[in-house]
Amino acid sequence: MSRPAALLRAMPALFVLIWSTGFVVARYGMPHAPPLTFLMLRYALSVLAFLVWIVVSRAAWPSTPAQWLHLAVTGVFIHAGYLGGVWAAVKDGLGAGFVALIVGLQPLLTALWVSATGRAHRVAPHQWLGLLLGLAGLVLVVWHKLHMGQAQAGNLALAAFALASITVGALYQKRWVQPCDVRTANTVQLLAAMVVTAPLALLERGPFEWHPELVGALAWSVLALTLGGSSLLYLLLQRGAATSVTSLMYLVPPCTALLAWWLFGEHVTPLVFVGLAFTAVGVALAVREARPVHPIFKEVS
Repeated sequence: MSRPAALLRAMPALFVLIWSTGFVVARYGMPHAPPLTFLMLRYALSVLAFLVWIVVSRAAWPSTPAQWLHLAVTGVFIHAGYLGGVWAAVKDGLGAGFVALIVGLQPLLTALWVSATGRAHRVAPHQWLGLLLGLAGLVLVVWHKLHMGQAQAGNLALAAFALASITVGALYQKRWVQPCDVRTANTVQLLAAMVVTAPLALLERGPFEWHPELVGALAWSVLALTLGGSSLLYLLLQRGAATSVTSLMYLVPPCTALLAWWLFGEHVTPLVFVGLAFTAVGVALAVREARPVHPIFKEVS
C-alpha cells in the first residue's frame, strides 16, 4: 500500500483519537481560565501556528471572496459555536455525560437532513441501523455520568446550541466550501471564530491563572486538537459523505471514557465496553458503501 493510501485509511482513526482528547483538555484547563477566554487564546495561538506553517510552505490562500466567506461561516459554527457551547455548558454545571449525549445526536440530525434533501445521496437502511446502534452505544457509554452535574435550562440551551452549530457547520462546509489548502482554510475559519469569541470573552468573569496545567492544555489544544483534529475534520468532510463523517463522532465518547480511565483513574463500568461494541458496529454500518470522492492529499503536499 502506498504512503498516501495508508494515510487516507488512517485519517478516521487519527481524527477520533485526537478529537477524544477534547474533554481531557477541558478538565486540565477549565479550572484555571474562563471557557471563552481559553478558547480565544486557543484560536489566536492556532492562527499564529498556521501562519508560520503557511509562510514556510507557501500554501495557497482561497482564490475567491466567496470562498473566504464560506470558510468564515463554517469557522463560526464549527469552532466558535460548537466549542463555545460545549465549554460554556460544562462550566455552567452541566455534566459531561449530558453534554456528550446531546452533541452526540449530530449524526442523526445530519442523516435526517441529508435524507430529507437528498442532494448528494440518501441514507441507506443499513446506515440508519448503524446510526441508531451508534446512538444506543453512546447512551450506554455516558449512562453512569448522566446524574453528574446540574441540568438547567441555561446550560441545556448551551449544549443544544453546540449541537446545532456543529451540525449546521458540517453540512454548510460540505455544501458550499470548495476544496482548498487545509492550512489556509483552517486559518480563515479560526480567524472568524476568534472575531466572534473575543467580545464575549471580554464579558466573562472568573480567575485566570497561568498554571502549568493551563499551559499544557493550551499547547495540546493548538498543536493536536486544532492543527491536527480540525484539519482532519476538514479533510474528511471534503472527501466523504456528511453522514459517514459525522457518524465518527459516536466513537468520541467511548474513547474519551477510556482516556479518562487511563489518565485519571475514572471508573469504567461494563456498560461502557458494551456501548463501545454497539458504537463500533454502528459506525461500521454507517460508513459502509460511502460514496467515494477524489483524494485531497494533493492539496496539502
